[in-house]
Amino acid sequence: MAIIIDGKATAQIIRDEIAEKVLKIKEKGGKIPHLAAVLVGEDPASQTYVNGKVNDCKQVGFESTLRQFDTDISEEKLLQVVDELNQNPDIDGYIVQLPLPGHISARKVTERIWPEKDVDGFHPANVGRMVKNLPAYVSATPLGILQLLERYQIETEGKHCVVIGRSDIVGTPMAILMSRKAYPGNCTVTVCHSRTKDIKAISLEADIVIAALGRPEFLTGDMVKQGVVVIDVGITRVADASKKKGYALKGDVKFDEVAPKASYITPVPGGVGPMTRAALLYNTLMASQKLFEQK
Repeated sequence: MAIIIDGKATAQIIRDEIAEKVLKIKEKGGKIPHLAAVLVGEDPASQTYVNGKVNDCKQVGFESTLRQFDTDISEEKLLQVVDELNQNPDIDGYIVQLPLPGHISARKVTERIWPEKDVDGFHPANVGRMVKNLPAYVSATPLGILQLLERYQIETEGKHCVVIGRSDIVGTPMAILMSRKAYPGNCTVTVCHSRTKDIKAISLEADIVIAALGRPEFLTGDMVKQGVVVIDVGITRVADASKKKGYALKGDVKFDEVAPKASYITPVPGGVGPMTRAALLYNTLMASQKLFEQK
C-alpha cells in the first residue's frame, strides 16, 4: 500500500517555519509581511478559500487585508483597485481571486498586477522568469507540489513524469518545473490533455503522474504501473446523498484503485489543497523581503 503524502501536516510544518521567521523579523523591528486578497462576488468556494488565506495570515503573524466587491463591479473600477494595491507600500503581495465575472477580463487584471506583488505567480513576467529558471513567484499549486516531493524525498531525476492537464495555472508550469535542471526536477516529461490519443498507454509508462484535469476519478488502477508516485491536483464536488453536505469531494484519481499500486499518493482532500495555501504564504514572505525590486 502506498505512503500517503499528508499535505495538511506538511502545510502546517511550513506555516510553523514561516511563523518563526516572522517572529525574528518582529524582534528586529522589521517590516511584517502583508498579504491582500480581492474577492469579487459571492462564489462559495472562492469565499471559503479566501477566508482560509486570511486565517493562515493570522496564524503565521502576517498582516492581511480583504477587499470584497459585488459581482457588478465594473472592469475599470477593479483595475483601479489593482492600481491602488500596486501603489500601497504597506502591501507586499496580493491576489485577485479567480474566477472573475464574465464582463471582467482576467487577463487584463492579471497583467495589471505588478510582478513583484504577484504572489499568485500568474503574471507573464513571473511565468517567463520561471521558464528561464530565474527567481520568480511560482504559482502556488505547482510550488506546493514541489514542496511535497522535496519534503518526502521523492526521487525525480531521470524519472518519466506524466502531467495530465495543460492549464496555465497547474499543468503547463508543472511540466516546465519537473523538466528543469534542479531538484525536484530532471524528469523526462510528457503532457497529456483532452486531445491526447491513448492516455492510458502513456500513463502506464509513468514513474510519476500529476493529475490536474478536473475530471473526478479519471485516473484508474489499470492506467498506472506498480510503484508509481501519484499527485492528485483535482478536487470536484460530486453529489452524494449519503453525505451530510449532500456531496463528496473527489480528486482526479480513483484513489481506492490506484493507491494499492502506488509507492506514494496524495489524498483528496488533505493533499495538494493545503499546500497551495502554504505556498502563497511562502511567496508573500519572499515578496516582503523584496525578491524582486520594482523596475
